[in-house]
Amino acid sequence: MMHSPRRTERRTELLAAGAATVTVVLWASAFVSIRSAGDAYSPGALALGRLASGALVLGVICAVRRAGWPPRAAWRGIAVSGVLWFGFYMVVLNWGEQQVDAGTAALVVNIGPILIALLGARLLGDVMPPRLLAGMAVSFAGAVAVGLSMSGEGGSSVLGVVLCLLAAFGYAGGVVAQKPALSRATALQVTTFGCAIGTVVCLPFAGQLVHEAADAPVSATLNMVYLGVFPTALAFTTWAYALARTTASRMGATTYAVPALVVLMSWLALGEVPGLLTLAGGALCLAGVAVSRSRPHTPRTPRTPPAQEADAAREVEAREDVPEPGPDREVGPRTG
Repeated sequence: MMHSPRRTERRTELLAAGAATVTVVLWASAFVSIRSAGDAYSPGALALGRLASGALVLGVICAVRRAGWPPRAAWRGIAVSGVLWFGFYMVVLNWGEQQVDAGTAALVVNIGPILIALLGARLLGDVMPPRLLAGMAVSFAGAVAVGLSMSGEGGSSVLGVVLCLLAAFGYAGGVVAQKPALSRATALQVTTFGCAIGTVVCLPFAGQLVHEAADAPVSATLNMVYLGVFPTALAFTTWAYALARTTASRMGATTYAVPALVVLMSWLALGEVPGLLTLAGGALCLAGVAVSRSRPHTPRTPRTPPAQEADAAREVEAREDVPEPGPDREVGPRTG
C-alpha cells in the first residue's frame, strides 16, 4: 500500500520526536549516575571509562549489523564531533562540575543550545523561525530558574565557570559538525566512530582509570558502565537519528527538557524535593521545548469525500468509453 507524502512526512517526524525523547530522558538520567561515579573517579578517568564502554557496545552492534566504515566524505564531521563532543566536552564538563555547584554548571552549560542555533544559522543555513526563538527564550529562562534554585553558597569558582563555558562551546561545535556527516553516513556509523575517536582522545587518562577502578566501589563502576551503554551508546545514536531528520537548532532546543527531567529524577531517585522555583523553572523548560518544536497551523485543503471521488472516476471512465467522432460517423441530428 502506497503512503501519501504527507503521511510519510508525518511518520518521519514522529519517529524523530520519539528518538529525541529517548535521548533527553537518558541524558537526564546521566546526571544522577554521574553523582555516584564522580565521587570515585576523576574527570578524565570517568570520561574514558564511559566512552570505552559505549564504544565497545557500539562496535559489537556495528559488527552484527555489518554497518561498515563511513564514507570518506563523512569523516571530517565525525572526527570533529568525536574530538569536541565525545572527548573534550565530557572531560571538561566532568572537571567543571567538580569546581562549581550543580546550579551554576546547569546555567553555563545551557547556553549550548543558543550557540548551536547561532552556529547552525551561520554555518549550516538553518532557519530560525520566531517560534523556535521564542521557545528557546522561554526554556532558557526556565534553565536560569532551575540553576538559581540549585545554586549553593560558596560552590562556584572562576575556573569552574570557564570549564563549563568551554564545555558548552565543545557541545555546540560537535553538534554542528555532526549534522553534515549524517547526510553521508548512518546515525550508527557517525555515533560509533565519533565515540571511538573520543575514546582515543581520552587515552592519556588510562593510568588514572586503572588505578581508580581498583579502589572504586562496585556501584560507582556500574554507574560508569551505565553511562557508557545508555546515555552514550544508545542516547547519542537516537540523537544522531533525530538530528539527521531535523535542524541542529531545533534539536538543540529539545535538550532544554533535560533540566526539568533531572529535577524529576532527582526527586524520585534521590529524594531531593524540589522547591517552588525549581518546579516553575522545570515547567518553563518543558513549555519552551513544546513551543520551539511546534509548527504554525496551516489550513488544509478540504479533501473530496470518497463517494464523490468514485463518482468522478466513473464519469471519467464513461467519457473515455464514448467513441470519438470520425469521418464515417454522423454527429448531431440528421436534417432532410
